[in-house]
Amino acid sequence: MAEKTGYTYYADPQQVDFTLRMTVPALANEVLNTAGVDAQRKGFGIDMLNKENRSWVLSRMAIEIDDRPEQYSSYEIVTWVNEYNRMLSTRNFTLHDAAGREFGRAVTQWCIIDLGARKAIDLNTVIGTCADSIVDAPSPTEKPRKVTGIVPQHIAEHRVVYSDIDFNRHVNTMRYINMMFDMLPIEQLTAIRPVRLDIHFMHECRYGQTLTVGYEQRDGLSLFEVSNGEEAAVRAALEWRCCGVLRGGGRGREPNRIDFVSVRFYDRLCSFLERVLPI
Repeated sequence: MAEKTGYTYYADPQQVDFTLRMTVPALANEVLNTAGVDAQRKGFGIDMLNKENRSWVLSRMAIEIDDRPEQYSSYEIVTWVNEYNRMLSTRNFTLHDAAGREFGRAVTQWCIIDLGARKAIDLNTVIGTCADSIVDAPSPTEKPRKVTGIVPQHIAEHRVVYSDIDFNRHVNTMRYINMMFDMLPIEQLTAIRPVRLDIHFMHECRYGQTLTVGYEQRDGLSLFEVSNGEEAAVRAALEWRCCGVLRGGGRGREPNRIDFVSVRFYDRLCSFLERVLPI
């Protein structure tokens, strides 16, 4: 039976913000790097797929963060694949500090595309070695939630340049997350902490395109939509913590438990920021 695998990292200065802790985009990026490294070491990574003009593509991601590593501190990301069906493979992660305390978790869902046709293919026809790496362990939190369309209150444009694209020649996942966080006023990031990000990738964006990034505050959530001029390409929902309770439940928490003091404070803060801050 396959087992979980851990990888050790260090919080580099370029990965931290003004709090001297790693940013959410930086942590999400290391989670995805771990997926690539683990798949490569177990024989079903990008190098193997590229020989047949195929590649892994991230479809959905949910990441929960209770805390963020301080600058120069070490931490471990543990990963495992626990299921796959015809279209999607589920890869899981837990994040641990140097003392072994879990401070985050993530669930990702991946598909394999034909790079020529730019279409997903049946995993059962290519999964091979991956089937031998399935770990009999549940996901550490709920799978990525559906994110609906938004009515943007603020809009920004971003032209896709060389530094935005990855080995598949479409916009890198971390770049999307950075675009979304760049829409938020710095006061919001100072007063409250992001604790869960759900993101859904629907269509790829490519070099030279001009993207529209929309942002809406609704029901205590920050909602985002990135479109490529023709259709919505990426949607995301960001949850916040004011008083130490994760809205909507989570690992080790009561489902749908809401700290009403936190929510009222958060909604009032967002309303104030929207009145006084241009975004």
